[in-house]
Amino acid sequence: MALLSIVLPAYNEEQNIANTARVLSRVLEESGIKYELVFVSDGSRDNTFSEIQKAAEGNRRIKGAEFSRNFGKEAAIFAGLGMASGNAVVVMDCDLQHPPEVIPQMWKLWQEGAEVVEGIKLSRGREGLAHKLSAGLFYKIMSRLINMDMNASSDYKLLDRKVVDVLMTLPERNTFFRALSFWVGFRTESVYYEVQERQFGESKWSFISLMKYAVTNATSFSTLPLQLVTVMGVVSILFSIVLFVQTLIRYLSGTAVEGFTTVILLLLIIGGFLMLSLGIIGHYIARIYEEVKGRPKYIISRTTQEAAGGRETGENRRIEDDKF
Repeated sequence: MALLSIVLPAYNEEQNIANTARVLSRVLEESGIKYELVFVSDGSRDNTFSEIQKAAEGNRRIKGAEFSRNFGKEAAIFAGLGMASGNAVVVMDCDLQHPPEVIPQMWKLWQEGAEVVEGIKLSRGREGLAHKLSAGLFYKIMSRLINMDMNASSDYKLLDRKVVDVLMTLPERNTFFRALSFWVGFRTESVYYEVQERQFGESKWSFISLMKYAVTNATSFSTLPLQLVTVMGVVSILFSIVLFVQTLIRYLSGTAVEGFTTVILLLLIIGGFLMLSLGIIGHYIARIYEEVKGRPKYIISRTTQEAAGGRETGENRRIEDDKF
């Protein structure tokens, strides 16, 4: 019988772990789906991993890992993919804002031949105005940069084992799971869902963290910002030509005046373009520097199997070796 793995990245989610494990187990068992739940604590500062351990002790289909520090959601997703052993893998948030009731629909589409099943948001649910605006700005920026409609997309999706294997072979350290799962191709189907309300805790995403996330993912997945440097250079040249022609005409007609203000404005504009261009280039150099160092995406400090005194299998050892 085919196995479904559910990957659940978690950061300071101690209040949600037990409830999420219980709800997912109920939905999957009622649907007759053989499953495993893979929780990854992304360097949480609370008792998230302790709650994962408790859940694993009560249900042998649950396993988890804890990072040595916070490496980010992308790293947690890929760690979960590396630990998952299912024929298909679902990635979802552990706060249940991604409704578990949609998973049987994804599973059915996978059984019918779909290799990627995208979860598409019909609405974002109830959110504060500031968070809604920052999230909306984030998705607009990302949609333009990577030429993909991100407004309704999410990390909530099912991947066939072959898709997971392809993603795990990608060598880059700075990853953007949502876009990479689109980039690899394969036969794709969609399901639609309404974002649910959090039962416990609050969102860990702020305006600043979303913007940092957008910049990091944009530069790791798209070269469009570098092309903007060329555009700004062309604009500067055209602006300079216009000013040159204007100044020449006034000089030849004998109406030339002191151009102190024009010179200052021109210097400010060109200086601004130059600094912005250097900033964009510098950010890409930083990404190259991180990739060249070849450090792992994440470091796992402990797992639930270790806590229970279990032995590593050959497959587990292979996965851990691949990470380092």
